[in-house]
Amino acid sequence: MAELLKKLSQTNGVSGNEEYIRSVIIEEIEKYADNIEVDSMGNIIAFKRGKYDSRKIAVTANIDEPGFIISGVTDKGYLKFKAVGKIDDRKLVSKRVLIYKRGVKGIIGMKAIHLQTRSERDNVTSHSSLFIDIGAKDKKTALENVCLGDYITFDTEFTVLGKNIKGKALDRAGSCYALINAMKNECKFDTYFCFTVQHEVGARGANIVSHRLDADVVLTISSADTEDMYDCKNTSGSKLGDGIIINCIDRHFLPTGNISFDMAEKAKKKGIKIQLHSMKNHESGAGVMQYGRAGREAISVVLPCRYSHSPVSVMSVEDINSCTEYIDLFLNEIGDMI
Repeated sequence: MAELLKKLSQTNGVSGNEEYIRSVIIEEIEKYADNIEVDSMGNIIAFKRGKYDSRKIAVTANIDEPGFIISGVTDKGYLKFKAVGKIDDRKLVSKRVLIYKRGVKGIIGMKAIHLQTRSERDNVTSHSSLFIDIGAKDKKTALENVCLGDYITFDTEFTVLGKNIKGKALDRAGSCYALINAMKNECKFDTYFCFTVQHEVGARGANIVSHRLDADVVLTISSADTEDMYDCKNTSGSKLGDGIIINCIDRHFLPTGNISFDMAEKAKKKGIKIQLHSMKNHESGAGVMQYGRAGREAISVVLPCRYSHSPVSVMSVEDINSCTEYIDLFLNEIGDMI
């Protein structure tokens, strides 16, 4: 388990440049799928034939991660960059990064504290004022090693921490792992396992998939920050290790009918650990999947993750296993419920 999670975490795939992580996932799933297609957007659509063809089921997880793109090079050889996806600027200074197409490593830097104005010291520094130091002595030397438009990701080592894991891009690693694992079992109904791109910049890949498949029902797997960290006031919020979150509502998703809650009851009876929460600040992609063609039923499941969209995240292995168990239950039960 740890080896595949490590591979999914450390293989790079910033939104819009997912070719490396896409290759890893295809290699993992090709022995389980009856057919695999990569569409023009870069989404992986893996079809698995079920015992019955009376229903068309879809399960989705995104394969991309937030990161950066080189937008300029200074005369002194420092790289300027733009964010791709939502990243908290407060978490960037002094972090190690990798321009992964080139294999070039660097450090995100800013002016030394004794050179900063009081305003700069007292306020969060925007990433537009930061730079990446790759050790180049000037612009010419820098451009011999990198190019404008190169993608950048955090350079973080994956580690097992007891029952938890630590690494970058766990948002997608945990979701994709659970979906890959679920593909190993037989399907009751025809099922499309979809690994979507460009989620971090507006669920663009999911939008394409939703219109193309026109499934009867969709389950989306995503992840979101927990509310159980030090000094958090909301003690009733989502917690790491308490199971997957059944999403009651988020910015774009509102359940239709009772299938989310009926499936939650079935999960409880099976002993699958779940949490029921409103994710009002979350963007799961389930709302996008509901919009396709004539609309469809959808369920949003969210994996708890600490320090999401940062250089290093923490996720529970038990929660990831609960997610796989829930997907299996969904695939076996949902066709008879709609």
